[in-house]
Amino acid sequence: MKQKLTTQQAFVAKIRDGASIMVGGFMNIGTPTTIIDAILESDLKELTIICNDAGLPGVGVGKLIDAGKVKKLIASHIGLNPIAGKKMQAGEMEVELVPQGTLAERIRAAGAGLGGFLTPTGRGTIVQEGKQVIHSNGEDYILEKPLKADVAILLGHIVDKKGNTIYSKTTRNFNPLMATAAELVGIEARTVVEIGELNPDMIHTPHIFIDYIMGGKAS
Repeated sequence: MKQKLTTQQAFVAKIRDGASIMVGGFMNIGTPTTIIDAILESDLKELTIICNDAGLPGVGVGKLIDAGKVKKLIASHIGLNPIAGKKMQAGEMEVELVPQGTLAERIRAAGAGLGGFLTPTGRGTIVQEGKQVIHSNGEDYILEKPLKADVAILLGHIVDKKGNTIYSKTTRNFNPLMATAAELVGIEARTVVEIGELNPDMIHTPHIFIDYIMGGKAS
């Protein structure tokens, strides 16, 4: 069995400049802060960050934005982080705003191997610009494409050494979806347990989606 336990620094060393990185979390709840800190300490630059929001100034994804490591941000909103807004207005960071449900479904579609999905959300607004509109069942729908990433960084509550993961309450949010939609997946574990200790019925993300585990007994 592949040894998945590693350090944040060793995992970040596998990421390259210009990579697209999905970051779990919702207003920093469920965000892998120690992996973000390791990225912050690295020389990585020109990253595309895919997450629900822009974090807060100096918190979560906000740290990477503050440091100028983010070339493009794909998120549902940035209102909690005025620095992100200023960088967008100044042309220092490209921002693609995606309706929250659409963002989640685009990630889910990528993980499920789908070619896209139809939604009425954003119809007749700037969200529709440049996208194909399909008429079905008497309605117009926007065709939204799947959203993949090179890397996903996640936060798990309890993770066994094989990578089976349990999330805690609302920390689950985007994490399970992102685990399925990236080429390389690293999870920050609050607790690491031995294989066989988890109740299979309680596992949210199966080990097959997790490449590396950080935190807990790996730190």
